[in-house]
Amino acid sequence: MWLTTHCAGAQAEGFSQEGLDASANTSLLQGFRCQSASQLSRDRLSALIRRMASQQVLLKAWQLSCLANLAALHGLQSDFPLHPPDLLLFYNLGHVREADCRAFTGRAAQGDTELLANLPDQRAALQHSALACLGVSHPPRLSASDLLLLGVLVCDMEASSIVASDPHVLQNLQRCPRLTPAQQAALNTLLTSGRTVLGPPISWNLEGLQALGPLATYISSSLWMQVQEAVGLDFFGSMVAACRAGRLSQRDIRPFVTSFLEAKAKLMSSRPKRGTGRPCIQGNITAATLQDDLFLLHYDCSQLESCLGSRVLRANVDRLLQHPLPTECQRVVKAKLARIYPGGIPEGQLRLIASLVYLYSLVEIRQWNITSRDTVMTLLASDVALENQTEAILQKFLDHKGTITSALLVAIGGSRLCWMSPRQIQAIRPSEFRLAGALDTSSCPQSRKNQLFLKAREAFGSTRPTAAYYDFVRPYLGGAPTEELQRLAQANVSMDIHTFTNLNPCALQNLSVNNVRTLLGQNVGDLQKARSHPTISSWLRSLNKSLDELGLDTDPASPTSPTRTHSNTPWISHLTPPGEGPGKDAPTSGSPPAHLGYLLLAVALPSSLLWLLYWVPWGPVGTHNVL
Repeated sequence: MWLTTHCAGAQAEGFSQEGLDASANTSLLQGFRCQSASQLSRDRLSALIRRMASQQVLLKAWQLSCLANLAALHGLQSDFPLHPPDLLLFYNLGHVREADCRAFTGRAAQGDTELLANLPDQRAALQHSALACLGVSHPPRLSASDLLLLGVLVCDMEASSIVASDPHVLQNLQRCPRLTPAQQAALNTLLTSGRTVLGPPISWNLEGLQALGPLATYISSSLWMQVQEAVGLDFFGSMVAACRAGRLSQRDIRPFVTSFLEAKAKLMSSRPKRGTGRPCIQGNITAATLQDDLFLLHYDCSQLESCLGSRVLRANVDRLLQHPLPTECQRVVKAKLARIYPGGIPEGQLRLIASLVYLYSLVEIRQWNITSRDTVMTLLASDVALENQTEAILQKFLDHKGTITSALLVAIGGSRLCWMSPRQIQAIRPSEFRLAGALDTSSCPQSRKNQLFLKAREAFGSTRPTAAYYDFVRPYLGGAPTEELQRLAQANVSMDIHTFTNLNPCALQNLSVNNVRTLLGQNVGDLQKARSHPTISSWLRSLNKSLDELGLDTDPASPTSPTRTHSNTPWISHLTPPGEGPGKDAPTSGSPPAHLGYLLLAVALPSSLLWLLYWVPWGPVGTHNVL
């Protein structure tokens, strides 16, 4: 579908006028391209956005950022109640009327703020604007109604706010993809207090713990020690059962298992410790034993060593590894398998030990016999193989006359491409690379990005026109040299800000201000939303000219433009001063540090003083064509 959509976008205007019509199905809408959508009339663009909302189309950040700019260009932002919540995250906050701020915040808070990972300033401004709309103090003591409105935006709140807020904050935190260590500590403080619906830990029950959802994985070992033993055992068994059934990943459940087992070990600390090599006390492990969801509570790693026989392990390695074993226990299993298979683990067994791959050295992997593509995909699908191990596994497959097909590339995923050797990347046939579609290589080291771009240019270099070539090569532009970026700038491709932040910093610093303006086109205002991003802040520091040449100051799509009418920006103007509001501490939940004080000053200061914030003044925006 990705290739079909790309080809359709590259072939004719029919894609923009028909394929992006509001009647398009979900799969086609997910292949949305801004360059095609820019040709739509205001009414058709509005219908398209509403269709995306009604079909709950999941778009990527690079699609949403440029779609938000198109909506602003056509004056559609005021229709936000009918737009996808994810799209609202990218909207210009200065254009939200005071009367709409609560409705806007409530709608935006249903979105996925992780989409703003490359826009730290927009993410920080969104939270500050939401708090200003609610009129809360710092640190915010959020009421139940506040929390209901803020939704996922609470994931960026400070730890002190979590403790101070209404206990309903648990419902908000359940939506967070992860909590910072400080937030985890705050969660445990709140749970210990007994102020939540669960009550004090001694009174917890199975239903209450299950209602915590993913938050239960953050409960500390000291807190588990306060929970009634029967309740804890029932919950532990239910979590392991969900893991063994595939409803929870081992990565998600492992912190919980570690914490729970630590609590159990502390409670039993008065008993004699069983050293490795001691006789089997718990009884020999059988196939039936491994079916018990409480297996890990009965057999610690030393007992696993003593009680697990080779015959049982050989026949039941898959059942054993369905349990989220601690690393020490995994090492015990690995050592036993080495004794069973001294010449190397057979290929049929390799597919069963994917969760152990990270423990194997390159010398050990070279003993394996990997002839099947399915074996490669299974070993790498667990997402535990490290860089050299990924390369070694692929090489064993290639040594047996295997080939890297498009299906294998898709199965490996973009992050795994980062760990292929230059020789392996070169071995990918251009036709297979084309069929694999867009692979996310943003996490790759720069050297791999460079090599993958060369492969992408080999695969797509003959594509015409330039707009079609850009669509194909966009995911790999992080490895593009300066000359390539200058050529794309001349073609007016209107690069989205997410692709821009993933460019090679060295190549970017060789671009002139005019190059960047033309490269970003209508998306140039998004530099403000991401100016704290390392790539962009580094480029800003390297400039010999002032930012007023970019004209961000008067861009109507700018999130922090000071030239606003009072009717449009009152909820922004109510933000707390720098040093007194939430901006004085770093944002949480993985969002990059943003200069929040600068954000607030940018609202209030005239453009002539903005150079004090970012080294240079800002001025008006030029007009850019979009393909």
